[in-house]
Amino acid sequence: MKIAIHGLGRMGMQIARKLAEAGHEVYAHNRSPEPIDEAVSYGCTAAHTKDDVVAAFGNEPAVVWVMLPAEISDDEVAEWSALLAPGSTIIDGANSDFRQTAKLNMVVSAAGKVLVDVGVSGGVWGYERGFPLMVGCDDETKVTALSSVFDDLSKPGGAWGYFGKTGSGNYVKMVHNAIEYGMMQSLAEGYRMLHESPLGALDMAKAGEVWQHRSVIESWLNDLTRQAVSENPELDGVTGYVAESGEARWTLELAKELGIELPAIQAAFDVRVRSQEGDTNFATKIVAAQRNKFGGHNLNTEGRA
Repeated sequence: MKIAIHGLGRMGMQIARKLAEAGHEVYAHNRSPEPIDEAVSYGCTAAHTKDDVVAAFGNEPAVVWVMLPAEISDDEVAEWSALLAPGSTIIDGANSDFRQTAKLNMVVSAAGKVLVDVGVSGGVWGYERGFPLMVGCDDETKVTALSSVFDDLSKPGGAWGYFGKTGSGNYVKMVHNAIEYGMMQSLAEGYRMLHESPLGALDMAKAGEVWQHRSVIESWLNDLTRQAVSENPELDGVTGYVAESGEARWTLELAKELGIELPAIQAAFDVRVRSQEGDTNFATKIVAAQRNKFGGHNLNTEGRA
């Protein structure tokens, strides 16, 4: 399939590379030129401007995947919707607030284009492991037309699913990330209990290794935690500041409206907020290290998820 990828950051570059190597005709577009050059080395075609992308598709409907931070993605999607030929498909992979996605969908639809929202998980390991993709779109036939893209991105061990109308992909990803907060915090607190045991500091990496062999808490997150404390047992150089990207906040806001209690997710969210105010400990250091392991996020200050 001919497809353009706009945004060649941590995730966008992996998507562009994985699709090009799977045989898709990929046009790589980015604000700065250096990532475009890297994408070309993986088999993509350079598209230095939006006009280059438009020219590549001519008068035929285009497929453009916008893989940018949520805070700037809406404006870029709106701009693409004004530029592309009628019937074009714009994929938004920003993990945006599903409520905002519904508003954006009206803008795109009014321009005669189709918006597909794709919640993307897998972190910096998606290229190797396969991406889990959560897809929403008012027109299921457009999703079916994109199935080869989603199939190839999910290989070898990922998966993708269509969840219904536009916004549902971002909704499922929002809930996924809220769950993630709670799981990460629970593991972090457990490892802190090992680290500060009244029996003396216990071997956290060894415990994590044992847990990773058919225990009830065996998981990729546990394995990443084990790796982090194995490489840096005291987590030296990690401040314990943990960013929050929005998804858990949105989940908690909606849960309050619906009258649904989410005590574990609320507690994990509150810990992150307090960490940004200087209330840190070994557990918040663990969460920062986890985020670095799966997402490549800065150990101290920035990032999503």
